[in-house]
Amino acid sequence: MKYLSLSLVLAAIPTVAAAGTEASDPDRIVVTGEGLSLPPGTPAYGSVIIDRDRLTNSASGRIESVLGDVAGFQQFRRSDSRSANPSAQGATLRALGGNASSRTLVLLDGVPMADPFFGYIPFSALVPDRLSVVRVTRGGGIGAFGAGAVAGTIELASATRDQLPTFGASAFYGSKDATELTASLTPDLGGGYVSLSGRWDRGDGFQTTPRNQRVAATSPAAYDGWSTNLRAVAPLSATSEIQFRGTIFHDERTLRFKGADSMSEGQDASIRFISRGAWQVDALAYIQARNFSNIVISASTFRKSLDQRNTPSTGIGGKIELRPPVGPDHVLRIGADTRFATGDMFEDGYNANIAANPVTSRRHAGGEQMTTGLFAEDDWTLGRLVLTGGVRADRWTISNGFYRATGTGAANNSFADRSDWQFSGRAGALYRISDAVALRGAAYSGFRLPTLNELYRPFVVFPITTRANAALTPEKLKGVEAGIDLTPIPGLTLSATGFINRLDDAIANVTLTNVANTRERQNVDRITAKGIELTAIGRVDDFLLSASYAYSHSTVHAPGMGFDGLTPAQSPRHAASATLAWEPEQGPALSATLRYVGKQYEDDLQTDVLPDALTVDAVARLPLGHGVTLVARGENLFDEEVITRNAGGSIDLGTPRTLWIGFRFAS
Repeated sequence: MKYLSLSLVLAAIPTVAAAGTEASDPDRIVVTGEGLSLPPGTPAYGSVIIDRDRLTNSASGRIESVLGDVAGFQQFRRSDSRSANPSAQGATLRALGGNASSRTLVLLDGVPMADPFFGYIPFSALVPDRLSVVRVTRGGGIGAFGAGAVAGTIELASATRDQLPTFGASAFYGSKDATELTASLTPDLGGGYVSLSGRWDRGDGFQTTPRNQRVAATSPAAYDGWSTNLRAVAPLSATSEIQFRGTIFHDERTLRFKGADSMSEGQDASIRFISRGAWQVDALAYIQARNFSNIVISASTFRKSLDQRNTPSTGIGGKIELRPPVGPDHVLRIGADTRFATGDMFEDGYNANIAANPVTSRRHAGGEQMTTGLFAEDDWTLGRLVLTGGVRADRWTISNGFYRATGTGAANNSFADRSDWQFSGRAGALYRISDAVALRGAAYSGFRLPTLNELYRPFVVFPITTRANAALTPEKLKGVEAGIDLTPIPGLTLSATGFINRLDDAIANVTLTNVANTRERQNVDRITAKGIELTAIGRVDDFLLSASYAYSHSTVHAPGMGFDGLTPAQSPRHAASATLAWEPEQGPALSATLRYVGKQYEDDLQTDVLPDALTVDAVARLPLGHGVTLVARGENLFDEEVITRNAGGSIDLGTPRTLWIGFRFAS
């Protein structure tokens, strides 16, 4: 794969260290590593906050499971990053249609985390222990954070110095001979700090195949993955600081059959300058080197049918945001951002019907795309009323696309370069009637380019073949919403939001009526999602309740097509989550989480059903003293059968009952 140069990482560290050394006097300034403060109009878009306590105390220890606390969050499959194919882990909100590419923009400290080629999110590399907070905005369109948000934005922020122990570690042992090990070291450096952390987890895995469908070649979903993260923060002056982050990860999984192995890996680096002076500045640059491989095993002969042996991709981008001093009642944000993505796919086809299992074709596809945007947004505070509005102009290009094959299905196709301008905007209002009641409303738009994967890479999930489509056009969102936030008593917050979102030219896997077991990525006329979202967060003494419910009525509009008027694939109408915790200031703590996801369909024609599922998780913590805590975790305690895939009766299952026991240490 294309490895990120180690010299690039090492070159950045002395700069950070030198900056920290300059601030070694007794009056040094201590920084935390946060970004600029949120504008006052942010609540107009109805964000949901997941705090660090919740992030670090889930039953699975995985970020995608915690995001399930926000009803309406979904991946393409119901599986987590232990048993899902990595390329299927796209994030979506508000039931705008299942898509393996992420329709939700996921950011870590302002950096887009989606894979440059596939558009999936590397959830296994986003370790909850390294995070401070997550803010989920289910609508909002695209704003100052960048293009690509047609189904909301998930913003992750790294943990601050006061949240990180000088040394921390944990060790867990779980069902199916699973282990999970983490460690972190965070020493102070002058007025700043450096944090080095690592995580390794592995397991023999559970059987994703139902018992009555297993054969000799059936294999449990074994997994083995690790990641390491280096973050350094140092002050440059009384009002400015520099932040560096480097992450390396590697993930291996086996899916359904022996030899059906997948691998994903990456090296990411970013550097960020924050200034909180009269002119506030947020300047960011990043680079990502990713790779993916996957072997497909025939479900009839159990021999190799496809080896997607190498998919190197690179993402390079940056952003600069300026906040000029325009008076105490305004927060004006102006700036620009850009992202360049390039990637290649190398794969070999095999004849699985012959014992010799010969190579029958070799395929190579790839391309480039780039988005560069200019934005301006202002928040205006008028007493209890806050008005917010912004505009964006984005120039996008898709270029150098090709698909070449030798052997069976020989081809040598080059695709025309394309480019265009896309204009987007959003506006919102927040009116605080009193300390107990606030009204909000917003209208917005956005767009998402098709990924290189959607444009150029076909794929097979037996028995379905899905074709790529180099002619795909960008998806375009328009949406409105209104909501109310209530605080009837101190410590209790209730929120309700009603929304209508319309996704024009939605990219979908369309079943072809003239070719058996074949789908093709196509732009459909539109998907319309209407619904309501309810949240409740309350604390009474030592008890904490967090609950969320989403009802989404989504419809595909595709005149003349067999799925016109149907619900989009992989889109449940109902989703709910509730966590009840007992957390005294000292002593043991208990929490239980209930999650429900309604019935959804595997395909666009609604022929294969994924039934609804109700699961219960639990966590218990017992402090033992000297920084040591005994922790017991349980996933899916009642062993609910969760069907994650149903292709004509060929079924995959999600996580069964899984139990963990282990220790945490912090000093």
